[in-house]
Amino acid sequence: MFLQIETRITECMNLFVNDIPIRILRSGEAPPSGHVNSELDATAEEITKARLFHHVWIRNVSHLDFSLILDLINSKVPTNLFSLYVSPNDYKALKLSLKQKFKVIKAAGGLVRRKDKSLMIYRMKKWDLPKGKKESGERSKQTAVREVEEECNISVKLGKRICTTWHTYTMNKSSMLKKTSWFVMDVTDDSRSKPNLEEDIEELRWMTQKEVYHALENSYKSIRFVFEEYYRKKEEIS
Repeated sequence: MFLQIETRITECMNLFVNDIPIRILRSGEAPPSGHVNSELDATAEEITKARLFHHVWIRNVSHLDFSLILDLINSKVPTNLFSLYVSPNDYKALKLSLKQKFKVIKAAGGLVRRKDKSLMIYRMKKWDLPKGKKESGERSKQTAVREVEEECNISVKLGKRICTTWHTYTMNKSSMLKKTSWFVMDVTDDSRSKPNLEEDIEELRWMTQKEVYHALENSYKSIRFVFEEYYRKKEEIS
């Protein structure tokens, strides 16, 4: 199997903090079977870094609990956490508090296909997918196409949305939360393709499924997630 494809979870928030995947679940939902090795009830047990070990599910999480979780993950002491599922006692309130804690930046990008190959870019010593920030008045679809064409100097035909990812980072001492909408695309002209050096892109490469698998070993968990979602939904979005 190319990638481990997760059982579908409806409309959860796919957040990445320090490249650690955090799934914020809606009421009544649980992690897929076999995806966690420990559980924690935030109303009855203390949340400590020692409890954040490998694959964890924390239930009954308040917005204050979640702030503590973020602080623990962002601390300078290395964490042994591989993935985290969070079940808030109020999904909408937790999501709102998260957006209030950070400055939200909206972006969009694309997974571009050419027959049986996918386009990846090499930027900042990591394999990545082309993406960028929305400009004023743009829709996510427009941003995705513009960014792909600007970063790779190719022409594409827009397809359906794959997924949305969120990730945190710090810029000029400000806490940022980037929301990225991802779309599948098909190349229509790559005869003049070249990496946009101004965007720190060193290389463009069309990869087979096997090559993508190996490239993801030197990538980001959020990019791996985009490919997982693409292959899981391939029949319905192609």
